[in-house]
Amino acid sequence: MHNLPPHRRLLLLTEGQLGVFTAKTAASLLRYRAADVVAVLDSAAAGTDVRSAVPWAPPVPILADVASAAPLRPDALYVGIAPVGGALPPEMRRHIREALAAGLDIVSGLHEFLADDAELAELAARSGARLFDVRRPPAARVVASTRARETRCRRVLTVGTDCNVGKMVTALELTAAARRAGRAAEFAATGQTGIMIAGRGVCVDACVADFAAGAIETLVLATADADVCFIEGQGSIGHPGFSPVTLALLHGACPDALVLVHQLGRTHYRAPPFTPLPGWRELIRAYEHTAALVHPTRVGGVALNTVGHSDDEARAAAAALAAELGLPVQDPVRDGCDRLLAAACA
Repeated sequence: MHNLPPHRRLLLLTEGQLGVFTAKTAASLLRYRAADVVAVLDSAAAGTDVRSAVPWAPPVPILADVASAAPLRPDALYVGIAPVGGALPPEMRRHIREALAAGLDIVSGLHEFLADDAELAELAARSGARLFDVRRPPAARVVASTRARETRCRRVLTVGTDCNVGKMVTALELTAAARRAGRAAEFAATGQTGIMIAGRGVCVDACVADFAAGAIETLVLATADADVCFIEGQGSIGHPGFSPVTLALLHGACPDALVLVHQLGRTHYRAPPFTPLPGWRELIRAYEHTAALVHPTRVGGVALNTVGHSDDEARAAAAALAAELGLPVQDPVRDGCDRLLAAACA
């Protein structure tokens, strides 16, 4: 499990890729750690308004280089992208070198581990900076054994109709709503962005297959004394490329309830083989049946990601789906998640 230092003055590196989807890690940090971000580092967008690329961002500057950020006293540079393949884009390397020379910690969620790069490791050693690769798998090799069921907390897992539909956002919004309601609630991060937001967690997609569920079990056990733990979902049970991580979460976390997340308007998987998404009831049965092989659970509601749609379109779609499924349906960002929270914790 990774535990990050409490960095409070972040530079977000997006070099040439600033945008809600192209730099989704930075976009999420601008939403959930807005108070800690001092600037975005992107020479292609330097001097422009960050809110034109990420509408919910605070009005932080976009800078061309690390030297320009010196008056802002940053304490870390966070790599703000999650590219396919997970390699460090060559154009970002100079920024990381400059940040290390300035003594800034580097936090990366790439599959390419920066701490294993001889040049970067030497620069860090010279300046006293640290390199954190949050996708590095845990050293401990734990085989899951349903120990998560022993916790007193209620375990709620977000699951998806596809990848990149809003499972992390839903879990974070549910955690915040539960805390506002007076519950002792924890968020269990299972991906690189979630770890950068929460400061701790494990990247399940980087774990050896036999130990992935065990890593999630260990993560959930760390929240044993909470009232409720919201576990960040990954992948989708119906996609051949990403179903292994979903299965690890279902059986490692032993969830008591599931919240199904969907992006309004999406009809096909966004990655090969681009086949149609399963029907609603088919998918709900698949999730509930697969989880119940280890621990019985149910889908308590649907979180609907309605980005890009008008309020009227979003609410009409949510009402129609709620009537069809007989479940609460809400966009957690647009409309809150009180009904989803009540259903998941019932």
